[in-house]
Amino acid sequence: MNMQSHEGHLPADHRLSPHWQFSNLPLVGRMLTDYPINDLWETDFARLPRALAKQRRRARTFAEQHIMPAADELDLCAHLPAGQCHPTAHRIPCEAGKQGWLSYFMPAPLGSLPWSTVPHAPIWQCSLIVEQFSRACGGLMLLLSAHHLGGMPLLLSGSVNAMLRYLAPAYRSCERGEPHLIAFAITEPGAGSDVEEGHGAEVYRPGVVATPTDGGYLLNGRKCYISGGDLSKTATVFAALQGEGMESWTCFYVDCSDPGYKVARTELKMGMRASGAAEIELTNVFVPTDRIIGGLRKGWVLNRAALNASRIPVASTGVGFARAATETAVEFARHYKVGGRALIHYQDVQLHLATMVAETRAIRSLVWQEAKAAWRPRQLNASLCKFHATDRAQRVCEMAMDLLADHGGKHENRIEKIFRDVRLTRIFEGTNQINRLSMTKDWQAQLLDFNHSVGV
Repeated sequence: MNMQSHEGHLPADHRLSPHWQFSNLPLVGRMLTDYPINDLWETDFARLPRALAKQRRRARTFAEQHIMPAADELDLCAHLPAGQCHPTAHRIPCEAGKQGWLSYFMPAPLGSLPWSTVPHAPIWQCSLIVEQFSRACGGLMLLLSAHHLGGMPLLLSGSVNAMLRYLAPAYRSCERGEPHLIAFAITEPGAGSDVEEGHGAEVYRPGVVATPTDGGYLLNGRKCYISGGDLSKTATVFAALQGEGMESWTCFYVDCSDPGYKVARTELKMGMRASGAAEIELTNVFVPTDRIIGGLRKGWVLNRAALNASRIPVASTGVGFARAATETAVEFARHYKVGGRALIHYQDVQLHLATMVAETRAIRSLVWQEAKAAWRPRQLNASLCKFHATDRAQRVCEMAMDLLADHGGKHENRIEKIFRDVRLTRIFEGTNQINRLSMTKDWQAQLLDFNHSVGV
């Protein structure tokens, strides 16, 4: 056979490298030992239900054809004032909408979820898609994915009327190539963690307040760091009722073109720059009673449920970044030479890359395990998945930076952008510290009950 090998390793056809001999064993032996030598991407397909594998491949194709080529352009372009949109940042959601990437949380004809994937938890499908998009560009992934978080309260309210009246028309508009993005507006200038964790919310004085008026409510206040808030047509805005605290939080479905709704600014961010982080001013924005989602004082529970659903896909963004960093590091090691030899032939480099691959596959396994059972995502599992996967993903990106050394800081080598993007995953959807506390909160009944063992 005369197959090539890395220095320090036997060639695959050597008599002490048994894989090529597995196929010569008797049938039972072959069934227990023989396996195809595919790349790891193809190996993973064998572990997915066929319908989800098809969606995963479609997402990869879209990411490589549309997202990846635009990543640098949108990351490096000048920061535009609020109200202005880069042409590419408009074009990609148009194409994504036509291909169904903005409407896959409801099946056809209401959305674009293939009926073949309906038996599987939508969070799992979302996680598979998000990994592919984040591998190509964190900012464009966020631009396309934050929209689903915005629509999540409409789904989780359980109101068929809300789904048919608000979500389905937004989906159909997206599928026509006319993106109707929905923003999720919870964060306030004085409250980041306090709107994601009950202990802080108990003493927080709400910044956005809903005042009763004839036929509805007037919203006043400010929201900040709203992903996609600069391009959204509608938003699920959470506000406290006048004179009450966070326990009165209510979800209002707001038309962003209504009088008094203003995008005051977008932030110049370190990472994920293709997606705007908007600050929203609300000045006597009238919202009719029939645009209250889930009922009065149901906003806090909808908020927490939406975060439980979204934190697993956020963990999957970490997988995408770790995978992109690993692929970039492998490609660099194959071609960059030191002492006349490609880096890939040095054993310490091989050890380094093996660790990166193992870390990436470990967090993917965690995400898939939690996502496939996430019909009713538990806070403990979702929070654990989010903070662990994104923490480890950043470590993988740091290892890639270490391997590329000075070359890692050059934009054209991708790692510095991936490194900037991955850092945000440890902050949004609740900081990783808040997610650790959320895990403990969901676990505390067992932790406090000393009469029962605490299983992990």
